[in-house]
Amino acid sequence: MRPTAPLTLALSAVLTAGALTGCSIGPDDDPNTVEIAFPKDIDNNVTVRDDYLEFVAKQFEEENPGKKVKLVPIQAPQNDYYTKIQIMMRSPNTAPDLVYEDTFLLQSDIESDYLQPLDEYLGKWDDWDRFEDNAKRAGLAEDGKTYGVPDGTDTRGLWFNKKIFKKAGLPTDWAPKTWDDVLDAARTIKKKVPDVTPFNIFTGKAVGEAAAMQGFEMLLYGTQDQLYDEKSKKWVVGSKGFRDSLEFVDTVFSEKLGPDVSDALSPDMQTQVMTDHLPQEKLAIALDGSWINQQWIKTGGSPWPEWNDTMGVAPMPTQDGGEPGSTSMSGGWAWSIPRKSGNHDLSWKMIETLQRRENAREWCVRGSQIAVREDVAADPAYLNAIPRTKFFTDLVDVTHYRPALPVYPRVSEAITVAMEKVTTGDASPEQGARSYDEQVRSITEGEVVER
Repeated sequence: MRPTAPLTLALSAVLTAGALTGCSIGPDDDPNTVEIAFPKDIDNNVTVRDDYLEFVAKQFEEENPGKKVKLVPIQAPQNDYYTKIQIMMRSPNTAPDLVYEDTFLLQSDIESDYLQPLDEYLGKWDDWDRFEDNAKRAGLAEDGKTYGVPDGTDTRGLWFNKKIFKKAGLPTDWAPKTWDDVLDAARTIKKKVPDVTPFNIFTGKAVGEAAAMQGFEMLLYGTQDQLYDEKSKKWVVGSKGFRDSLEFVDTVFSEKLGPDVSDALSPDMQTQVMTDHLPQEKLAIALDGSWINQQWIKTGGSPWPEWNDTMGVAPMPTQDGGEPGSTSMSGGWAWSIPRKSGNHDLSWKMIETLQRRENAREWCVRGSQIAVREDVAADPAYLNAIPRTKFFTDLVDVTHYRPALPVYPRVSEAITVAMEKVTTGDASPEQGARSYDEQVRSITEGEVVER
């Protein structure tokens, strides 16, 4: 339940994408107030993170008399949120005290000197020993210092509507073994249940990292190729896996197995899938994340009591069924302290409050997150709170992580550009792959390995 006690909320500071220039939001220089910047969904009905932060802010103010929490929800498409917080962190006049960072951006923000190392605090925080090593590495920089405390991770797979599958004559315990199995199911649904969208894969520039990571990379990492070659420490270009992944995207949209292109390229497609397309039975199969049912549970913005009976899940198969048979991608978000904020000690105390065991568990349940604290991961109250938790947690065994390098965000953008060109038909998969290769050669100054 949303707390009713008044908080010092900067609700008037909700920003739209149009407010990304001429920033006027910044700390009020009050040493007794911690200002927290975080992304607010562009759909005002999606308030899971807002409600959780209000819940913890109330605790913090009650436990620390005289201290205040000022929430700054930034309402913008995902890529615009990234841009906004980077602009804010450049100046002590606008830097928030605490910022919610997508872990894929951490390395570039560290290189830009936007973030404060947290090691002096972590060394005195017993709870840090409870965090899994993989999670700790998400906030670790090349200088050996840690700049972010993660609050959960995630995996990705195939969500499918069992009612639609039944209408199409498909098994409700669907378990595709190859990409062709996924496409064949979509083709069957298009034929047998023509009033629904058979399949969604995120694509294009507007949804940003959702297209690159849980769209394209969920395909690529199911081939024999990857984005980055760890042995040579170079980015991969010219790979068959890259071209085949674009071929898959091309098939989805050229055969009209996916949403209308205008919808697919909309910045609110992520939210629409979660809040409308799946609950309203407009979409049969979604390649999506472990967290999307956060909206359907009691603490979500659009409770859907029937979701557990209606929705099935299946791992995303590898391209031809090769070992290990399925694949996933993992990421997550972390709490970081901007270097130019003036309230580091109070900000750290807020991180401690956010990430104490009880609150970490609360967020993992509300946000349908995979726990990164070992004590939370073993807690029956977490494991049994939401159906599908074990399924998505088990996908960690086959998951992959994005290259934790400062240049990755620019590589990611090049992926979304190639995807969009293929989605709209402005480029063939071969042309899209060549365009990507050229971009990566430029971005990395030729530090590439040919496949």
